[in-house]
Amino acid sequence: MSADELARSVRPWPAATTRGWSYSVRTVEGREVAAHRADEVRSTASVGKLLLLLALARAVDEGTLSADEPVTVDAVPPVADSGLLQHLRVPVLSVGDLAVLIAAVSDNLATNLLLAVVGADRVDAERARLGLHRTRLLDRVRDVRGPADPPRLSEGTAAELSALLAGLARDEPSRAVASTVRGWLALGADLSMVGSGLGLDPLAHVEGEGGVQLLSKTGRDVDVRADVGLLGADGRWFAYAALATGPAVSADGGVTAMRDLRDLGLGLRDALLRGAPARRGAPTGT
Repeated sequence: MSADELARSVRPWPAATTRGWSYSVRTVEGREVAAHRADEVRSTASVGKLLLLLALARAVDEGTLSADEPVTVDAVPPVADSGLLQHLRVPVLSVGDLAVLIAAVSDNLATNLLLAVVGADRVDAERARLGLHRTRLLDRVRDVRGPADPPRLSEGTAAELSALLAGLARDEPSRAVASTVRGWLALGADLSMVGSGLGLDPLAHVEGEGGVQLLSKTGRDVDVRADVGLLGADGRWFAYAALATGPAVSADGGVTAMRDLRDLGLGLRDALLRGAPARRGAPTGT
């Protein structure tokens, strides 16, 4: 299958013809094979937590932080919505435990705790090292955003995010960091978007199922549906980033956006199984 044929196999989606959609699909060598408005900056909601995980993985690899370092759960104010930690009675967790909660269930309280330990400056420095110019974690998670607060948790472009995931598949920025982050992303339980049609068990898909494996991070807000990751089948892999924002989401409560994200996953799976030009033997979850 040629790159042009692959591009036709994953687009157009009905919603992707509107201004509210951006997507980018790459081989894990980094070649972009399908894209739509991929350089537009959009709100990415919890996808930005990936930058925090990358900064932590580097700090642990370099020995400036320990994954076993204990963190007191009440060290930051409580925060609601996604996550399990707010419902648990455990008073202390390790830094590594916080990362698992963030990757698996996009835990908001764990995010704010880990951000307090790692530091926003270290996250931003990691962003710069990775060559991300318009993809940023802007703030901690807040129940309410006031006029003096950053307007959103994170933002980015589909092009930068798909390139970031392709780099992780190539063991960038280093084998240790990439392996750690891929292991976390393999735990992601939110398969409601790109993964929704793949027949995977949301709670146990680390080793893949039915010839398909997914490592991903999603983000969701009132007017945001975002999903970035690595999708593999038959030993082949693609890196993808798909961002739907604004009217593309809010007009019908996200129904169309979620349907089209599902179609992206199915299209990529079918392209991979038909032998599209993706590298074989790309990474498993670890």
